Amino acid sequence: MYDMAIIGGGINGCAIARDAAGRGYSVFLAEKGDLASGTSSGATKLIHGGLRYLEHYEFRLVRESLTERETLWSIAPHIIWPMRFVLPHHSDLRPAWLLRLGLFLYDHIGGRERLPGTRTLDLKQDVTGTPLRAGFSRGFEYSDCWVDDARFVALTARDAANKGADIRTRTEITDAARAENHWSLTAKDMRSGAEEKIQARIVVNAAGPWIDRVLSGVFRANDATNIRLVQGSHIVIRRRFGHDRAYIFQNADGRILFAIPYENDFTLIGTTDHDQDVDPDTATITEKETQYLCAAISEYLREPVTPDDVIWSYAAVRPLYDDGESDAKTVTRDYVLSLDAKGNGSALLNIFGGKLTTCRCLAEDVIEKLAEHLPSVETRRSGWTGHEPLPGGDFPVDGVGNLIANLQTDYPFLSLQTVQRFTRAYGTNAPDVLRDAGNVDDLGFHFGADLYQREVVYLVRNEWAQTAEDIVWRRTKLGLRMTADEIATLDAWLKENLMAHVA
Repeated sequence: MYDMAIIGGGINGCAIARDAAGRGYSVFLAEKGDLASGTSSGATKLIHGGLRYLEHYEFRLVRESLTERETLWSIAPHIIWPMRFVLPHHSDLRPAWLLRLGLFLYDHIGGRERLPGTRTLDLKQDVTGTPLRAGFSRGFEYSDCWVDDARFVALTARDAANKGADIRTRTEITDAARAENHWSLTAKDMRSGAEEKIQARIVVNAAGPWIDRVLSGVFRANDATNIRLVQGSHIVIRRRFGHDRAYIFQNADGRILFAIPYENDFTLIGTTDHDQDVDPDTATITEKETQYLCAAISEYLREPVTPDDVIWSYAAVRPLYDDGESDAKTVTRDYVLSLDAKGNGSALLNIFGGKLTTCRCLAEDVIEKLAEHLPSVETRRSGWTGHEPLPGGDFPVDGVGNLIANLQTDYPFLSLQTVQRFTRAYGTNAPDVLRDAGNVDDLGFHFGADLYQREVVYLVRNEWAQTAEDIVWRRTKLGLRMTADEIATLDAWLKENLMAHVA
């Protein structure tokens, strides 16, 4: 009998598992695919307040998000770090005074303490003006944070497991029956087909874009029409600018567009917003979206971007709470918690919406909402998740340079680029991956790029990786640097050796 069963291994489900397990509750989490294999790995990869949300008067959401930026940075400084964003002024769109007012609010309504504030740029003189088309002379620069989204989910799940949570990937909840004071759930292993009965006092439905499908199929709810599925797509091209700042551009259709330095050698461009009418399992970028992103970014850059420049793309479906808005870009990004409780037990909590930045706050709200339905345990107080670091994040936010230097000293045979990648991915846990390696040969089979057997085994044993896709597109982004044949070799190796390395 678990205190809580969670359906969904995205950032919301994993954050709830971490908070609940850390407070002493017994937790079971089932994810039908891989961790972060849906919406949580298809984001623009930002921990941000949401500058454009101010236009829709979502001040509470912006305030909470701005405060969370520095909280999340402090507990995971290896996978979250500050980034400066340049907003060129476009004379035909929002006026400069409105942009400056919005940025003033952005600087002051949240808990900004360490991040630098907004400044005005002369794009004729500043290096950030060089990649832009002629005509842009004034811009504004402000702060937000970058996050490795899929690693954020994996490390949150790892911390939950370290605190006792039972994390099951490739496991689908196929049936739920309500008893007087608990739920009886059927958990199906998606690889073997084996079924297992699980009992839990409370069920949390954090299935993201599949939430209504879970309600209707598993819980047999007939009125499961609570969310609006909005697809967001991104493209990746070779890096177009040499500095380390990102851009936020205004589009004539009212949307905004990001161009962000990505994995050292690339530029990430996104996102789109349009209602989705296909299965979230098969979401993929459309030709129309690719053309839209290329045309929109080319309005600003001296060197136009064409579909031929795209080397990778991805799409995900955002499960936004359906608030009745007619335009996809104006639908709220806030979350809504809906509790279905019967007496003192067998509660079902459904989570609609949410975003990476507010996952920790959402988890706290969930525990608070469920408090009367949970057993009494010796528990930590609310807020502990904002102080205890995620795995590998137990170092100061300005300590990345020292970690890199130490790793270079301990493993001199590694290239600087590999040392930097390991530090950013694993933080203080990087030596746990490399262990006693004294040379490259000690790392085992070389799959391509700088991916070796020792890292693969670590990801299988510690982060629930099972396929090449799990490793090269979610736990790392080495798919950008590996050939199709190399990825196929990795997949074949995993299929042959997976069970040997799970133990």
